[in-house]
Amino acid sequence: MKTKAVIENGFKETEIGLIPEDWEVVNVDKYIQFERGTEPGSENYNKDKKGVRFLRVVDISGSRDDKTYTTSKKLKLCKKKDILITFDGSPGIVKQGLEGAYSSGIRKVVIINKDLFSDYVYYVLQTIYVQRTIEKYTTGVTIKHSSKAILHIKIPFFSIQEQQKIAFVLSKIQQAIEQQDRIIETTRELKKSLMNKLFTEGLHGEEQKETEIGLLPKSWKSESISNVVEKTKQIDPRKTPNLSFKYIDVSGISNEFYKIIEYRTYNGSNAPSRAKKLIQTNDVIFATVRPTLKRIAYVDEDYDGKICSTAFCVLRSKKNVLSSRYLYYCVQNDEFIEELAKLQRGASYPAVTDGDIKRQQIPLPKVEEQKEIANVFFNIDKKLAQVESRKQTLQALFKTVLNQLMTGKVRVRDLDIEVKENV
Repeated sequence: MKTKAVIENGFKETEIGLIPEDWEVVNVDKYIQFERGTEPGSENYNKDKKGVRFLRVVDISGSRDDKTYTTSKKLKLCKKKDILITFDGSPGIVKQGLEGAYSSGIRKVVIINKDLFSDYVYYVLQTIYVQRTIEKYTTGVTIKHSSKAILHIKIPFFSIQEQQKIAFVLSKIQQAIEQQDRIIETTRELKKSLMNKLFTEGLHGEEQKETEIGLLPKSWKSESISNVVEKTKQIDPRKTPNLSFKYIDVSGISNEFYKIIEYRTYNGSNAPSRAKKLIQTNDVIFATVRPTLKRIAYVDEDYDGKICSTAFCVLRSKKNVLSSRYLYYCVQNDEFIEELAKLQRGASYPAVTDGDIKRQQIPLPKVEEQKEIANVFFNIDKKLAQVESRKQTLQALFKTVLNQLMTGKVRVRDLDIEVKENV
């Protein structure tokens, strides 16, 4: 009855669901070309900014923050205004604002019909009906491929004036999200700057002395982590088939906010072979495999008694000697991670050992000053969490409004909105 009422009120049923009766549904390949990128070969890659930036799928998804460049001549280039979409690796991610050469897993969107507004295309490719089509025609398990989806992608088509107004409304929400991103980035830079200062100068303006790890305040010392942490335990859940437990893998740690974001429940009979390290409140867990060295987390009471992967080093501070939170921030410091990265071994999966981490030297003031320094960074992290929460709220709003506008449940055609012309 509800569907019938909607149809009677000016909507019609289509391949992508109910849309206004004055809209059409079109095959996207009749209006858009997807230009595939190239693969110049890893021998032409460099990290020294020689040539042009080479955009990989991980750059589109944001899963890596290192930049690659190439001096190859066999390239497809994009500008910041271009729309990019991934069809391999992590299919369906839509991105603007990147410039350089793009890989074969990425396509540049080229509009071939003047009645299609470019900003509208950017948003419509993010809709659930487009994303579901890409998912439906995706093949592969380890590396996913979805270029076959292109022939099956359908989008709603209507006047360019309404396209422009829809894009305008969505752009305002996106701008608000981007503002939160800028605040996050600025706050992270502040945190990084303070780490460089406080871990070398302290809080009290002391005279400095030379140590193994550089200049430190006179009352501080350089100390090996192994001397200030306790031994931790391992178990093998597979030897207890009826045991139910929570398991934290490296993928369950945010490398942006240094926290646990996901865990899974297993029993002993189906336990992952890596599930062996017991953790408790106030532990610091530190991923040992490249490129995940920045996957670091502080274990709060919510994760007490859980089991983590052997791909983590578990650091448990000795009471009255080392503040757990101070240690947590110490190992986030870029200099600490860079020194550790030099010790990575192995071809396929470069890694460090627990011993490598525990042999590292850290600056060690008295416990009270450790707590003061940790509190500075804890307050910065609280601000980051607040901004991230606002960003997530805006992202949820964006998805809701995107769905309502792209299905015609909310119409903006009669709104007095001044928009830019299509270019």
